[in-house]
Amino acid sequence: MAIIRRRGSSSNAILVLESPWGLDENDNNRSSVVPFMQGIAKYTGDTEVFHANFYDKKSFDFALDCITREGFKNTIIYVAAHGYKNKIGNVNVEHILAKVSSISKKQNITGLLFGSCFIGKKTIEMEEYIQESGLRWCMGYASSCNWLEGTMIDAAIIAAMISLDNVDFESRDEINSSFANAIAPFAENFIIGDDYSEKPISIRDSLKFVCQPEGKGYRAKEVTDEVFEIAKELRFDN
Repeated sequence: MAIIRRRGSSSNAILVLESPWGLDENDNNRSSVVPFMQGIAKYTGDTEVFHANFYDKKSFDFALDCITREGFKNTIIYVAAHGYKNKIGNVNVEHILAKVSSISKKQNITGLLFGSCFIGKKTIEMEEYIQESGLRWCMGYASSCNWLEGTMIDAAIIAAMISLDNVDFESRDEINSSFANAIAPFAENFIIGDDYSEKPISIRDSLKFVCQPEGKGYRAKEVTDEVFEIAKELRFDN
């Protein structure tokens, strides 16, 4: 397992947990989302990027422990791996949700983004596990997802959410607006992938967002419709 660690004086961190993609027969460990995240870190500033590979439940737990030993003011975990039904890179999605949620308050982990096919179908589980945790948001795709286009969307969302201040996480409207600003440049009717029956699925029907603002009385809830309504208002084609 390769682990890249570099610690400076930054306030924010993007923690990438990734499995080998194997996008073609020659792609052993060539493809990675890490260069995209390093670009986002340079663009937003004040941000560190850590990366670890995982292959199964045991290596996921070890990788998560390795890259969450140093706290930051705002941390996003980006799980990037093939997903199908209940699994992400051979790890059960509920196990990942439980592990990240359990350490989120201690490590100031505000967001969990699943760069994986079909995990966006698990919004009920997302709501359940992030409730009363330190996580303020979670996002995933409810279909298969083209690798490059999906990574570009992920990068846009992470760039928007890593730039938020602590006070911003106290407002559901602020969180939803940040999501919307990130996805507005992408055509919502673009076919991002297929469903389980190989029917084409658009960005609008694939992306799923769950939000839990900080503060008493707030509960985790899916906010996908609200996010896309705000994004629509940011375009000329209303």
